[in-house]
Amino acid sequence: MTPHEPPASPHGSRRTSLLVVGAAAALLLVGAALSANLGLGGTASPDRTGGAAGGALGSHETSRTTDRSAPESPPARVCGSPGLRGPTSRPAGYSAVSPSQRLDIVVERASGGTRFWLEEGTHHLGRGKYDQVVPKSGMVFLGAPGAVLDGHRQNLYAFTGQASDVTIEHLTIQNFGATLDNRDEGVVNHDQGDGWRIRHNTVRWNGGAGVFIGDGNTVAHNCLQENGQYGFSAYEPDGVRNVRLHHNEISGNNTADWERRIDGCGCTGGGKFWATTNADVTSNWIHDNRGPGIWADTNNAGFLVSHNYIADNDAEGVFYETSYNAEISANTFVRNGLVKGRGDTGFPTPAVYLSESGGDRRAGREYSTHLRVVGNRFVDNWGGVVGWENADRFAGSPANTSTGTTTLVNPRVATEANCKNPRLIGTDPYVDDCRWKTQNLLVTENYFAFSPERLGAACTAARLCGFSGLMSQYGTYPDWSPYHGTVVEQRVAVEQNNVWAHNRYRGPWRFMARELGNRVSWTTWRGTVYEQDRGSILN
Repeated sequence: MTPHEPPASPHGSRRTSLLVVGAAAALLLVGAALSANLGLGGTASPDRTGGAAGGALGSHETSRTTDRSAPESPPARVCGSPGLRGPTSRPAGYSAVSPSQRLDIVVERASGGTRFWLEEGTHHLGRGKYDQVVPKSGMVFLGAPGAVLDGHRQNLYAFTGQASDVTIEHLTIQNFGATLDNRDEGVVNHDQGDGWRIRHNTVRWNGGAGVFIGDGNTVAHNCLQENGQYGFSAYEPDGVRNVRLHHNEISGNNTADWERRIDGCGCTGGGKFWATTNADVTSNWIHDNRGPGIWADTNNAGFLVSHNYIADNDAEGVFYETSYNAEISANTFVRNGLVKGRGDTGFPTPAVYLSESGGDRRAGREYSTHLRVVGNRFVDNWGGVVGWENADRFAGSPANTSTGTTTLVNPRVATEANCKNPRLIGTDPYVDDCRWKTQNLLVTENYFAFSPERLGAACTAARLCGFSGLMSQYGTYPDWSPYHGTVVEQRVAVEQNNVWAHNRYRGPWRFMARELGNRVSWTTWRGTVYEQDRGSILN
């Protein structure tokens, strides 16, 4: 609810950089097969008119994965693993670089496409704050076992510049910037170069984000560990497209604890995406981060978040905010939100938080029929799945923390300037198109297990432990808003095609509906007013 606001890069940076994180998005599953996998009854999930909302794909939608099972254990135990070790001898066609040479100078003197093999030992740059490696297009950096590029807390950035198709593999990249340096900046691919391949590296103990992600980037099989702000982030001024975040271990990030230092900054977690289209976030182990595990904030679309093991993050496991068209499928969520939940008594802390987000064909074709949360395993998280739409938040509203942005559905007409015009906002098309809507959610074929005694004495109804829900709040602000009163509450709860169905619950789950704070029983949640969780089981 408090999006990251991209600031300008500090003086001395080669290019303005912002931050957020890359990759992820949507897996489409056939309902009957998922039922078999999770031991649930039913076939397709019904929409409110009796159609098959859950089992069939839209005519334009295809799954980017076919594996339908949530992982029972972490799929990416990467940190410290043998797979991080590069070749022990120089491969043919590679130029050897010894630790006695300054890597930035070697690269400056080489031509584009040069392939470097960094020998065992600790490699270094100059002593200046802005001494950094600036690759040329097509360059490859390959590390021998034990090859380390160390910034010694003197250099801010490791790899910068706008070259394309750069490959970085089998290196340990560490100690660039102090803990409080590089906020909203990245150490590797600082300037979001296109087509970078960052694989089999350890990126740790750096200020800011360990890795920045640009168009067409692949970040795979890395250990992104204990960086000052994020393990990774994705941002470009005109948006990031077509990224892949696969089989990484992303752990212990946000060592600077930025939310404590800047209250409400919305700038923490394992990784963050901003305005990213078509991202695959698959088969990662995302754990023990201070903040959310994965946060996609403002005008993201076409996300596949699948087969990840997301555990023990202080806040939400997945936070999808003011965004569109995603599939969050076949993930395992374990013990997320316990730190935030114990300290926050005013709002539920779910494992999956869908804030002003939903499916809309106007925001892109992929996964646009429904924003689907399908076939996931939830075990002992502070909460389940929450769909929320802030009544006071719309483009142009002072309550919109994503300043300077408007929605994706009609951006040439529903501009921020038009949306904040009191004479226009209550009229068509602005009254609809200026809002990020929690609509067309489909939460189906999931398994939710919850044992309060395993979460400790703080896990009580008063602290909103064990809740799932679908709600808004009474609209009051600004005084010219057309969404005062219960307008949005009614829409999100019963009119915007949001469906929970064919889930299985174990434990004393609680539910909240329509208005923040309105707790309802299982019977009421499923009854004629809300009609949720048809075909579901609560043990």
